[in-house]
This record gives sequence, C-alpha cells and structure tokens, in this order.
Amino acid sequence: MEYYWFYLPYSKEKYLLRVYMVRLNPLEVLHTSPSHTLMDIYHCNTSPLKESPETLVQSHPFDRHNLTDFIEMLNYLETADYSIREEMVLKVAILAEKYATDYTWYVDVILNLIRIAGDYVSEEVWYRVIQIVINREEVQGYAAKTVFEALQAPACHENMVKVGGYILGEFGNLIAGDSRSAPMVQFKLLHSKYHLCSSMTRALLLSTYIKFINLFPEIRSTIQEVFRQHSNLRSADAELQQRASEYLQLSIVASTDVLATVLEEMPSFPERESSILSLLKKKKPGRVPENEIRENKSPIPVTNSNNTQVNSNHTSNSTNADLLGLSTPPSGNQTNSQGALIDVLGDIYNASVVYNTKKFLFKNNGVLFENELIQIGVKSEFRQNLGRLGLYYGNKTQTPLTNFSPVLQWPAESAARLSVQIKAVEPTLEAGAQIQQLLNAECIEDFADAPSIDLSFRHNGVHQKVNIKLPLTLNKFFEPTEMNGESFFARWKNLGGESQRAQKVFKAQLPLDLQAARTKLMGFGMQLLDSIDPNPDNMVCAGIIHTQTQQVGCLLRLEPNKQAQMFRLTIRSSKESVTKEICNLLVDQF
Repeated sequence: MEYYWFYLPYSKEKYLLRVYMVRLNPLEVLHTSPSHTLMDIYHCNTSPLKESPETLVQSHPFDRHNLTDFIEMLNYLETADYSIREEMVLKVAILAEKYATDYTWYVDVILNLIRIAGDYVSEEVWYRVIQIVINREEVQGYAAKTVFEALQAPACHENMVKVGGYILGEFGNLIAGDSRSAPMVQFKLLHSKYHLCSSMTRALLLSTYIKFINLFPEIRSTIQEVFRQHSNLRSADAELQQRASEYLQLSIVASTDVLATVLEEMPSFPERESSILSLLKKKKPGRVPENEIRENKSPIPVTNSNNTQVNSNHTSNSTNADLLGLSTPPSGNQTNSQGALIDVLGDIYNASVVYNTKKFLFKNNGVLFENELIQIGVKSEFRQNLGRLGLYYGNKTQTPLTNFSPVLQWPAESAARLSVQIKAVEPTLEAGAQIQQLLNAECIEDFADAPSIDLSFRHNGVHQKVNIKLPLTLNKFFEPTEMNGESFFARWKNLGGESQRAQKVFKAQLPLDLQAARTKLMGFGMQLLDSIDPNPDNMVCAGIIHTQTQQVGCLLRLEPNKQAQMFRLTIRSSKESVTKEICNLLVDQF
C-alpha cells in the first residue's frame, strides 16, 4: 500500500482536517493542487502542527516520490521552532537513508544537515553516515572530497570536524592526488579546527593524525611535532597528553610494516538495523531513549559490580579496535536496575541529600537534586536569548513512583520577562527508570531570580514533595565578547554613571584561590580577558546579555586581596537592573 502527500486547493483548516483523516484512514487520498504546501501550513501561527515536535513529520506518510519535497524542509531548519529542530533532523536522516538510491546524495543530505543544524545532529546521525561510507566503497572518494570542501567553510560546526576527521583519516589518500587536497593541505585544514574543539573531538583528531602518518609518510615529521607539543604541559588534558605521547612513540618505534598493520583501514561494519531508526522506535513521550544514555557516550570510567574500573570509551562490538572512537551501540535491549541507574550528567554523589543550585551559575550540566528516592539532573544549552533544558528524573528505588507531577512555579509578571514552556511527563516513573522532561526558555527582558519546579509523587503510598530552583539565571544569556585593553577601559570609563555600576566587597568563602576564581568566571558566560588589567591578579570580563527586546553590554572586574582574603567585585553595564542582578549573582561565590 502506498501513501501520498499532495497539495490542496482549499483552506488551511480543511487541509489540516484532511491530514488527520488520512492518519485515521490510510486509504484516504488527497487531491493534487499547488495552493498550499506543508510549509505554508507549518508557518500558520494557529497550526496544530506546531503543538508537538512530532506532529509535523508524523502527520504525513512518505515514499520516494515525495521525499524530495520533505528534504526541502532543510531550508526551514534555521527558522523552525526551537523545539522541533532535533526531531526534524532525526526524521530527515532516517528518510534519507531509507529511500537513498544514490549514496552520494545521502552523504550530501547529512553534511547539509550538519551545516544547517549542527547543534541538533545527534551522535547516532553522524555515526551512521560514517558506517555507510565505510561499508560502501563506491562512495568513499566522494565522501572524502565533499567533507574536505565542507571543512573549508570559515565557520564549521564541531560535528562536521568529527565527520571530516574520521573520513579523511580513513580515505584521505583517495583525494591526495589533487594538489588542492594534498596531504599537507588536508592536515593543515583539520589542524586549524583543533583548538576550537572539545577534548573528545581533539582526541579524535589526534587519531586522524596518526592515521595520516600511515597514509602520507611525507608529512610524518610535521605530525610528530604536533604530538610532541601536546604530550607535555601544553595540553592540560591528561587524556590528550597520554594519547599524543603514545602516538608519538608508535610513529617513532614502529616499522613501516607494523604501522601499516596497526593503522590499517577500518573493516566494514556488520549490517544491522540503523542505530537512528532503533532510537526512533524506542522513543516514547517524555522517556529518555536507552541509546541516548548508553555507556560509550561519556569518557568517564564506570565501575562494574566487582568494583573494577572500566573505560567505556573502549567498548566495541567488533574485535577490531576503532582508533577514532566510533563504536556501534548494541542492538539488544539494555535494562536499568536500582544499582545501575545511569547518571547521564557526570556528577556522582554519595550524600543522602544533594541540592546546590548556586554551582549552576558556572556550569550547565550536573545533578540538581538527589535524595534516597530520586535523582534529578539537568543538561542545558543556550544561544543568544533562547535556552533549552532537559531535566532527568531517576527513580532510585525498587518500586514505581506514582502520581508523578512536576509543576512549573513562575509568576506571571516574571514570565513576561522570561518565558518558560514545559512539556508534560508520564504520571508513573518505573522502578530504576529515568525519564526526561524538556523545557524551552526565551529571555524577553532582563529578569531577577529564577523559576522553580514543584515535584510531587507517591512512594509506597506516602506523599512526597520536592521544590527545586531551575538553573535559569540571567547570566545564561551571556555572549562572551573579546576586546583589547584600550577598548575595555574606554568602555569602562563610559559606564561610570551611578546607575550603571555596582560594587561589593566580600570575604573569600575558602582560602583565596585565584585559579578557581578564574575557572568560575569562565563558566559564568562572559569572556575572561587576559593581559588587560595592569595588576596580573585582577580578573576582567566582558559579555553581552541577549534579550528579545535589546542587547545589554556588561563589564566585570574582580580584584583579590590576598593578605585580607577579600574580593572586590565591580560590575558595569548600560542598564541598572542588569548591573545589580549580575552583581547579586556573583557576590560571595569566590
């Protein structure tokens, strides 16, 4: 049976009615007319298609005849509703693979997804394109050429760097004959992105470099010099130091034959159901997919039942080691027990009750609350005046938590300044299970305080209630701003009005630690500016608060007094309420 998506000659309301009729009756066929496209309906502000991230892509059946129309939704990803983008990316990736007759086209689609919506491309999506390229020899050269060209963009998303590092490390030799993509050109292109990437991506690039030594012996000395630089104190990351040291010794000690054996091309992955299709099938409203919190997503060692440290990054379903860190999640179901409740957030606490919202002034991910019954974690991301939070509720007991109801507490006058939308979750949290609740935030004007969640549930018939503040403070909407000393102090003097500055002097909470203070300021959201202040112990920062109505520039100066164990904090901005709020947030935090 084939389904069709067509256009309608009449009103949008009738169109929507017909859409839902087709969902109820697959034999119903819509008639063709170019009057209203799916995107016309989507852009209608009253469209119920905007009610759920899944509705837009699930309301219509597809086949290869209309797939091109659906892929055109890529053009709308940059302006699509904030909450729908991740779902759109996932569905486009699945449909592109399912109906691809030419895998060069498939590579183009996925790289275009990463280019347009890189923040919303999950690991499963770029893992899958790597697997397909490795398994299909006819597309390897094209993939290498295409990703090489994509990496030349001035602004390149980190997911593109990951894909480029993997593919060029395996198949860069297929395009090395062209002087425009010569071995040294490939290496310099990748290495130009190195310092802009996270530690895990840097580790992947180091693995690409050692593969380059095998593919391109003529650039061995250049790559070895990079390994030397990152095997010492230049790299503050112990994992990167260790990896660089081992790769350096491997390139020096091993003969050409041994190196070729160790670094041979990755074998084909075993054919199995697409990991992103498996992820989609397991998705339920509000529930965290098991693939999303699988072990190999974090480099942190986990402890097994015998208290033996095991590095989850080295887990693989193949007997062949994957030097670039790409592993395929097992297709079988995973189960969680009370003793193995997964903390996706990386913080581990053994205390009976953990609740410290102040630490989230300087970080976005972590355990927000924990007691003997439940663990509540948060993962968040912010861009300009928009933010998205994922709250993770983990049941630590062996019995279900019933009547599970998290309720947002945020007064109407505050909501006019910070709009927060929260999605409902299932009323029962099973034993040892974990569910996710998504929140979308939009900063309309600067605000004080933060919204909270009232969580109530029943455990063994006893009513329980927890109130937690959300890590949604004004500093989350900072954009770091670079400037030189002359610009900083010129603006500092211009913001000298009584209403533009706020100052607090306070005692250090712990023995005064300048490095810890610097680390906190870097996590606060502003740009820490080095070599600006004449006193090297003083710390200065600059940033811009993004709201829907305006942008507010903000400057910070933190002056330590080692003898008195005191700090003097000065904030200056163009808006009095912002100045006071930022000062109040930071006082007594060092």
